[in-house]
Amino acid sequence: MGVFACEFMQRALLVGFLGGVTCSVIGVLVIDMNLSFVGVSISHAAFAGGVIAYFMCINPLIGALVFSLIAAAAIGPMTDRGEFGLDTSLGIIFTVMIGLAFLFMGIMSETDRIKVLYLIWGSILTVTDFDLKTIIVAFVLVVGLITVFYKEIQAVIFNREIALSVGLPASWIFYGILFLIGITVAGNLQPIGGLLVSSLIIVPAAAAYQLTYNLKHLFLISAAFGVISCWLGLLLSYYFALPSGASIITLSCLIFLIANAFSPKRKVKRVKSLREGDNSFGNV
Repeated sequence: MGVFACEFMQRALLVGFLGGVTCSVIGVLVIDMNLSFVGVSISHAAFAGGVIAYFMCINPLIGALVFSLIAAAAIGPMTDRGEFGLDTSLGIIFTVMIGLAFLFMGIMSETDRIKVLYLIWGSILTVTDFDLKTIIVAFVLVVGLITVFYKEIQAVIFNREIALSVGLPASWIFYGILFLIGITVAGNLQPIGGLLVSSLIIVPAAAAYQLTYNLKHLFLISAAFGVISCWLGLLLSYYFALPSGASIITLSCLIFLIANAFSPKRKVKRVKSLREGDNSFGNV
């Protein structure tokens, strides 16, 4: 256990806490607003940006941040002004970004191609000072803005049209949530991995939804699940030499399965279905 006295492990634990909270909190909004595929599309944009930045000898995190924000900025207007729905807009962005990522990987040398693969599964034990600062900025923005604009966000989640009709800038709040998703994905590219960070956004929040309907409780429970996944995944990756991102996501999925198995919502639905069955039988 003396490894916890090492600086790299202390930093990794801090990153696990910040990243777990950030991804899980934004995940509540993603699921509540049916934006699950948004996280997937933006994570692929971050991966493409990281690959292109590495090809151009730039810090991959800078490229990931730029491409994440570009994708987030494109999703809203494409949905609002285009003649197609959100799923079509996300499909276009997803296809373009994954195509760019593999295009640049294809023209890299074999050595560079192997090195850039770390962007897929991440490495929480090798986070640099710049990576840590980016994660801190993402944490402050996500937690701070959600706290300050909690009521406005709650109104937009309930019904975007009604929020707009009462004078709230619903479209700008929606765009702001997309921006926060982009910041979250880019900030956690290094520790979690570009193709796995979307899972850390969705799965802890989905597990929290098995236990409560209260929005505040959702944020707290989801954040707790995210931190637990990151810390336990970190320990597994260190002691068993496993990819950190894959370990974290696997544990978050295990937490979801446990929460789903013991969900009080399932019991309520089961009771309702039994009552409806009894009523229909009585009517017959």
